[in-house]
Amino acid sequence: SGRRGDSGRRGEVDAVKVLVIGAGAREHALVTALAADPVVDAVIAAPGNPGMAAIALCEPVEATDAAAVTALAARHAVDLVVIGPEAPLVAGVADAVREAGIACYGPSAEAARLEGSKSFAKEVMAAADVPTGMGRLCTSIEEVAEALDAFGAPHVVKDDGLAAGKGVVVTDEREAALEHARACLDKEGGAVVIEEFLDGPEVSLFVVSDGHTVVPLTPAQDFKRVFDGDEGPNTGGMGAYSPLPWAAPDLVDEVVRRVAQPTITEMALRGTPFVGTLFIGLALTSRGPRVIEFNARFGDPETQVVLARLLSPLGGLLYAAATGTLEQVPRLRWSDEAAVTVVIAAENYPGTPRTGDVIEGLDVVEEVPGAYVLHAGTRFGEDGTIVSAGGRVLSVVGRGADLAQARERAYAAVGRITLDGSHHRADIALQAVRGEVSVAGSV
Repeated sequence: SGRRGDSGRRGEVDAVKVLVIGAGAREHALVTALAADPVVDAVIAAPGNPGMAAIALCEPVEATDAAAVTALAARHAVDLVVIGPEAPLVAGVADAVREAGIACYGPSAEAARLEGSKSFAKEVMAAADVPTGMGRLCTSIEEVAEALDAFGAPHVVKDDGLAAGKGVVVTDEREAALEHARACLDKEGGAVVIEEFLDGPEVSLFVVSDGHTVVPLTPAQDFKRVFDGDEGPNTGGMGAYSPLPWAAPDLVDEVVRRVAQPTITEMALRGTPFVGTLFIGLALTSRGPRVIEFNARFGDPETQVVLARLLSPLGGLLYAAATGTLEQVPRLRWSDEAAVTVVIAAENYPGTPRTGDVIEGLDVVEEVPGAYVLHAGTRFGEDGTIVSAGGRVLSVVGRGADLAQARERAYAAVGRITLDGSHHRADIALQAVRGEVSVAGSV
């Protein structure tokens, strides 16, 4: 096909066909960015959603079914498979795709343990001398009680396994901490990690890696709690923004030097090279950046704002990472514009969400300059309308000259969408716009 032929330009390929695995707004953002890349000649999404269906071929394949994903990739003769969510990674979908001889962007099941096991991540960080909070792995409620007392309040209790972003409880109440720990320990093979609380604003930084080389993306900040003012339970994320006007200009370089590169190097030394996105969740404490957690994939909703600002072609970048040629990729270019995303969630989210309601106003969002919608929990209804099908239903993105304008546009677009019983936060990026975010110890 000449597809993989080198066109003579550094680190570029003629034309690639890409399969994106997943069904959320993060995957819709990936599909949108990939479809806009001149070297990408087709995008397929599995299982996809109605938003992706407008720009990509959607195939009804279960994301965690390694054999079905591999067969789909082979049937369409794709050049690259990009895996969005964590569950397929931990299930070994990337391994199956690679074994079939197809380039894959996403870590092996072994390397994905950086997300799948909090205790494994701590072990790797210790070996690589990465700055992080102290933590203890506990497998009994007695050990938990002891660790809670040793670290003191606020208590940080994390499920050791995967919990779709909802496995962490931070509380001043010892009883609530014990209750969460009990629920985690009650699962088969249950374990929890108790950690010291890290002060300071949180930052999400994604780095793209081919197993050796590291290319950072632009940092973002997300909002985990369901209600304004960071009240209520944790969610998968209710909104995000980028850039961070309050962050130090050398933050990314420092995190690459002290966290990302040492971690990627350590994983390679262990014989389990990490190929894909290492998502670094940081607290900017008074003692400098500390890692809160690693994830083994693009974060949601931060991906929605990070990709909104990326000017460099995404397909070429991910293909280079999957094929071990990242050092040949030209320096990434970023828009000076800001981006804000606001999540519209279904009634009762993060509990059991109400689904099946018609979403109206999607067609008028484009009237707001710089605004667009990424679908998350949506599906086609009987009559071809688009209805809600999950907890986080839509990610509404606004771009603008600065954060204030991006925020204004995102909320103007949110105001045009009607979904019965839905809710969203009204304060995404508000403190940043007001200049109220500060890093302890910085002037």
